[in-house]
Amino acid sequence: MGIGLLFPGQASQFPGMGKELHDAYPVAREVFREASEALGFSLADLCFRGSEEDLRRTENTQPSIFTVSVAAYRVLEEETGIRPLCAAGHSLGEYSALAASGALSLFDAVRLLRSRGRYMQEAVPLGEGAMAAVIGLSPDAVTAVCRDAGRKGVVEPANFNGGNQIVISGSAAAVAAACEAAKSAGAKMVMPLPVSAPFHCSLMKPAALRLAPELRAVHPGKFAFPVVANVTAETYRQGEGVAETLLRQIVSPVRWEECVRRMRAMGVTSFLEVGPGKVLSGLVRRIERDVPAAVFCAPADLPAVRSLSG
Repeated sequence: MGIGLLFPGQASQFPGMGKELHDAYPVAREVFREASEALGFSLADLCFRGSEEDLRRTENTQPSIFTVSVAAYRVLEEETGIRPLCAAGHSLGEYSALAASGALSLFDAVRLLRSRGRYMQEAVPLGEGAMAAVIGLSPDAVTAVCRDAGRKGVVEPANFNGGNQIVISGSAAAVAAACEAAKSAGAKMVMPLPVSAPFHCSLMKPAALRLAPELRAVHPGKFAFPVVANVTAETYRQGEGVAETLLRQIVSPVRWEECVRRMRAMGVTSFLEVGPGKVLSGLVRRIERDVPAAVFCAPADLPAVRSLSG
């Protein structure tokens, strides 16, 4: 069986995430130690004792989810000897996938995500940006809705998540106009998202410009297994284009459905979501209904993982 790993993005966080892994496995504690050393404060304190508000701050959310995800992957390696066929991550989860594959070091990735979160938050003043999920319209229909609402400001498709679930992002007024237009166009549901910034749209260009020198200073390592990129739905080439692809990702839509289908075309027969939450395994069921999917973020999840891997 070919297992494809999926690493979660923002909104998967919850207070206490990763604590069971940290308490049960020395290899997980070492990940938290390394990440904390890189940032100069305790990720364990933030993840285990931080409030929901603390974890919602984007500059905290991104390195926290990353640390828990990498800790979970290291436990899987040690406990199951897992050999994934390939991996992908949703937005910040792509950094987790790259770290698991060996293309980014834990030290570099967690520092990049701390900066990425801060720069994305500061790119648009609080309250001036928005995101919303549109369910039940085709990609072409959502793109047309955004184009028509563009008179009110920037609004663009941000996540093509699959199952006709598409997230739009942009200025608050333009997103609100697009939501009304989507309802008129026959959307089954339109739901504003509780986010602090309009991610994956052109309003994030200032964040990409600020992160560019830091990303370009990092030298990628060799991939132990392929990673499918959000912006291209294709695998990274060995040693090439990591920084530029991750910079494009900040201002471009996440092509998640295409990423999952690309992994299937590569031979993936089951998916394993590694890290907090169950969002991505849920999306897999919308995209590939009959493909097995499991999650791993606690010791109690191991039997399901072993069953998945045969």
